[in-house]
Amino acid sequence: MNLATDHSATEPAYRWVIVFASAIMLAVAMGVMVNGFSVFFAPLRDEFGWQRGAVSLINFSGLMGLALGGIVMGRIADRATTRTVCLTGTVTLGVCLIASAWANELWQFYALYFVAGAMGAGAIFTPLVANVGNWFRVGPGLAIGIASAGQALGQGGVPFGTAILIGSYGWRETLVLLGLITLAILVPLALLIRQPPKATNSNAASASMPDDVSPIPLSANITIIWLSAAVVFCCICMSVPLMHLVPLIQDRGISLEDAGSVIFIMLLVAIVGRVFFGKLADMLGAIQAYMIASLWQTVMVFGFIQMNSLSSFYIYAILYGFGYAGVMTSILVCVRMMTPLSRRATALGIVTLFGWVGHAIGGSQGGFFYDFTGNYATSYANAAIAGTINLIIVGSLFITINKRQASLETI
Repeated sequence: MNLATDHSATEPAYRWVIVFASAIMLAVAMGVMVNGFSVFFAPLRDEFGWQRGAVSLINFSGLMGLALGGIVMGRIADRATTRTVCLTGTVTLGVCLIASAWANELWQFYALYFVAGAMGAGAIFTPLVANVGNWFRVGPGLAIGIASAGQALGQGGVPFGTAILIGSYGWRETLVLLGLITLAILVPLALLIRQPPKATNSNAASASMPDDVSPIPLSANITIIWLSAAVVFCCICMSVPLMHLVPLIQDRGISLEDAGSVIFIMLLVAIVGRVFFGKLADMLGAIQAYMIASLWQTVMVFGFIQMNSLSSFYIYAILYGFGYAGVMTSILVCVRMMTPLSRRATALGIVTLFGWVGHAIGGSQGGFFYDFTGNYATSYANAAIAGTINLIIVGSLFITINKRQASLETI
């Protein structure tokens, strides 16, 4: 019998409960934190007169909190239980959303969203993704792809649903509802999360590397630095349409509800893309899948500003969404496959820290360059440039690993 098939058959069935519970938790938490605030731009401008750049900093603050919180919570998750960390994050996120409904000053939004990111979503994302990968000795790419697909569902569904709620109830009441929904969904799911069982038989022990040994011919520290450098520019590219596609579409005279439906469709397609690229990472390799998805995203991102009709936005968003979606799945699988088990959650926290920094920079520069120029051409051009830099960095990593492996084989 094939060893990989044997291990897949003997792994606990509960690992799929972990995958799907994590997917739903990521859908809610990351849908709220990553780009869920994009539909509040117009309502806050109308009520307070704040410019788009200043409102973008609310999202920047939340993502910076998520970046810093992810690395701290990742280290805690390496030593404590994922369930405890996630429960803490769930309660914090829900309470901060409810409290932000009473905010009247920008600094209040900045502070609340920073805490929601640092102690809320930061305590959910990194520990959950690391835990999913650790439950699978065979085929972790597909498992992480499915969990990551939940994030894509949330990043499309939360803005779309939020836009409908704002139209019906107003932005303050919507924030209260988001907080209550977050608590109602995430608390029961967090109680389902468990640590993976330790391998006890000789076959399982031989199927994996020692916990503290790097799986590739680069040290863990060098690998983390290289992936972190790449993901900054990757996420600058990614975040511009995530944060500014809705307002870009509104600038074409299209309603908020229709604009929200475009990103919803894009991220529905991204669900399929994330699962596909997770499987592709298992088949071709994590770095190869990451490079393909990054190239897809980089080539297409600038094209959004050429669209003018709702139908053209729908078509382009579907094409873009499938490929761009593979980027996040692939980088998560890269961390899973290229770092030792004993440092995996910490490594994921560090790499995703730089990813969220990139998201924050990309979203903010999009708003500020719009305010400066009166259109989104510069913002989306910067996204394409950042995507190109990411490809250069990850391509260099791929070449270096191959050279190291080739030199080891000749010894």
